[in-house]
Amino acid sequence: MDLIADILLAGGAFGVAIYCFVLSRRLARFTDLERGVGGAVSVLSAQVDELTRALEQARRAADGSGETLRELTGRAEDVSRRLELHMASLHDLEPVAPRPEPAAAPAPAPAPAPAPASAPAHTPKARAPWPTTLTPAPVAAPTPAPVAVRPAPVAVPPLTPPSAPSRLAGNPLEVVR
Repeated sequence: MDLIADILLAGGAFGVAIYCFVLSRRLARFTDLERGVGGAVSVLSAQVDELTRALEQARRAADGSGETLRELTGRAEDVSRRLELHMASLHDLEPVAPRPEPAAAPAPAPAPAPAPASAPAHTPKARAPWPTTLTPAPVAAPTPAPVAVRPAPVAVPPLTPPSAPSRLAGNPLEVVR
């Protein structure tokens, strides 16, 4: 009986040794840095580092664009204030009547002949007669108006409302200081 128990004990120990060997190989494949979970973890870690760098670059670009947009918005507000002042000052001016185009100039009158020395001083001088027909001024052929070519319409995304109320939210012609 002792012999059978020893054989069973040796067989069980041999079976456990084989089971441990198989588990050790599986664990080695599982933690392999090229194909196993260790490799997946290292790849994901590298991707997280790349995404962090890309996010920082995007954040810097967005901050730079935001500053540029703030400067351009400030300049646009200044220009709009000046335009509003100019428009307000134009209301104070009187409208100017358009100048009529000059008509065809009449032919110059010939110079009067000098009076003879023997003529009395009280006689009126002879005047040149007015021309009976007027010759029209030459008219240039009308030039055709330039044809405006409009570009194809471009799809523009709708504007989103600003998060803060605008300083120019009131009357559009109101002068903001």
